[in-house]
Amino acid sequence: MRSNILNQLLEQPSVEATKQTVNQLSSFELARLLNDVDYQKRVLAFRLLGKNKAIEVFEYLNPDEQADLIQAMENPESIEVIESLDPDDRVQLFEELPAKVTKRLIADLSPDSRQTINTLLGYPERSAGRLMSPRYLAVRSHSTAGEAVHVVRNSRLRSDELQVVFILTEGRFYRGYTWLATLIKAHPDTAVETLIEGEIAVRVVDHEVRAAQLMKDCDLPAIPVTDQEGRLVGAITFDDIIDLIDEEATEAAYSKAGVGGNLRGRDRVWSQRLVSGPIWYAMRLRLLFLVITLIGGFIVGGVIDQFEDTLETVVAAAIFIPLVMDMGGNVGTQSTTIFARGLAWEQIDASRFFPYLVREATIGALIGLVLGVAAGTIAYFWQGIPNNVPQLGMAVGIALFAVVLLGAVLGAVLPWILLRSGFDHATGADPFLTTIKDFLGLLIYFSLVDWLVGVA
Repeated sequence: MRSNILNQLLEQPSVEATKQTVNQLSSFELARLLNDVDYQKRVLAFRLLGKNKAIEVFEYLNPDEQADLIQAMENPESIEVIESLDPDDRVQLFEELPAKVTKRLIADLSPDSRQTINTLLGYPERSAGRLMSPRYLAVRSHSTAGEAVHVVRNSRLRSDELQVVFILTEGRFYRGYTWLATLIKAHPDTAVETLIEGEIAVRVVDHEVRAAQLMKDCDLPAIPVTDQEGRLVGAITFDDIIDLIDEEATEAAYSKAGVGGNLRGRDRVWSQRLVSGPIWYAMRLRLLFLVITLIGGFIVGGVIDQFEDTLETVVAAAIFIPLVMDMGGNVGTQSTTIFARGLAWEQIDASRFFPYLVREATIGALIGLVLGVAAGTIAYFWQGIPNNVPQLGMAVGIALFAVVLLGAVLGAVLPWILLRSGFDHATGADPFLTTIKDFLGLLIYFSLVDWLVGVA
């Protein structure tokens, strides 16, 4: 429903009217609407926004959503947006972009921005140095409270970056922190160093989770970050920690499901591009796996060709070929769907896959037994006795049992293997399932007909 709002606006004949209406929407709502419209319409909608509005909307997007938009934009306009971001937000964005794109964009940044981003990207991944921002408020320890308040008044930092004031000694060595409210309440002649309330800090090489833990324990809106010698080089703010906590919680959930790190990121990218990305991308990816099915079809045709004598001798056997092939496919599709949904809802732990596989195989065997008995009985009375091949009913029943069990097992195993191997299980599992199931199912069926009916 929400996507219809922006879609309808973009389809209006008057560009000026659309531009005016779009800019009247809230930045937060526009960020959500951008993710709901067609992939190729996002840049068009973004270009209709005023400069300040566009920056606000961009900041509301997640880093991976920002990366998709940046890659779809022209270089000059993308650079303008990137320059408007805080340095720590730029780092998060560049971490989501391909290395070649990141290198090109950094080269086009202003010298100051380029130096800052290269410094931050030089710190280890998942470190406090990567997460910090070089934007912070600091005063010298020999300053007075009045002088410190004057520095605050003349600062160009946002109000949310001014709640904590860091205190430095000569050489920019970190001495401690105090609250802005403490400075305002203090007598103007009070020495700042007497107002220090703590010396909490993390080093640039410390893990980012340590910063989050300190902020939680100390109830601070910002955590100072120092280099190895103790000089203040940046600060990690509350909004960065919130993003980190959300990311850690999501990562933990996916890890429990056996999907972590880059694999989970790739899975999300695959899904988004398949649903709303370029048509060529979706067609190419799906066609790749369907070619496997095409090749498999010829292989299955070869199996039928090998049992041509069997079909000539027991013509009634051909009647049950669709039954054997389709039933296994249906069960396999059920199994892959259940696996994908269970994985998404964290109801399946792919790191402990064997118990789930045993359960799925058991269910498949029971379903196969019921369907096999039913189909075998029908085949016995329908085509077996009238054509003097009563053994045909047994062949159909056993083959159906085997192919249903096979479909259930393959439907669970194949997406798990693809997932663990780093491939897209959404588009890859079913083509592999169809090919393997059809080949083995018909091989089992015709072999049983040969053996039970006694075809020479």
